[in-house]
Amino acid sequence: MGYKNLLLEFDGEICVVSINRPEVRNALNRETWSEIAQATDQLEKDDNVKVIIITGTGDKAFAAGADVAALKERTLIETFFNENQATLSRLAAVDKVTIAAINGFALGGGCELAMACDLRVASENAKLGQPELNLGILPGAGGTQRLTRLVGIGKAKELILTGEIIDAAEARQIGLVNKVVPVGEAVQAAKEMAKKILAKGPFAVRVAKSVLDWGSNTSLDQGLIMERLAQTILFATEDRTEGLTAFLEKRVPVFNGR
Repeated sequence: MGYKNLLLEFDGEICVVSINRPEVRNALNRETWSEIAQATDQLEKDDNVKVIIITGTGDKAFAAGADVAALKERTLIETFFNENQATLSRLAAVDKVTIAAINGFALGGGCELAMACDLRVASENAKLGQPELNLGILPGAGGTQRLTRLVGIGKAKELILTGEIIDAAEARQIGLVNKVVPVGEAVQAAKEMAKKILAKGPFAVRVAKSVLDWGSNTSLDQGLIMERLAQTILFATEDRTEGLTAFLEKRVPVFNGR
């Protein structure tokens, strides 16, 4: 599938998806949002891909937000039926691990895109924020909800209500990003993280991601039931036998995803 605003690079079981609009700091216009949805569907169906890394071309921006001129022209009906929120919900629910490699600005929709990923690696020059209230609107692609779940209600209110843009170090401190690396190394660091994940039992990775996602949106008791059922399922797999046997035999396990 051809894309105008995205570049897809396949590296074994890893696919790096780069937003390729450096002339506008990788701003997310309607066409780019649509291509992100298409790429998500494509990679979901690709059994050869186990980890998806999302980034932006260049060192200045991951994605610097929305196309403001287009926002000004958007009608009430278009806003209600806008698919950006659904696109990121689809990305968040994909049954592969997703990692945002944040280089430079990740503002507005760019920050929301990063938050929809499972993990976030940021360059030291990264700047993150939800400045939508400066425009008289609010984060509308999941920002009010995902930011709260990542950093807590108090910090989320502070960042959204003030529109403050924070650096990578503070984002790491509050839990918005998982790791901070030197400028230019975000994608490579994301690949290294991906390789650690790929060394694990593939079915266990998918199940663990699902339990973490489901459990974070339910009560502790319900989450514990999900965990117990998931563990029971994993105990019936070939990978469980291989993993335990390899550990006892002091060798590297060879998982087959069954």
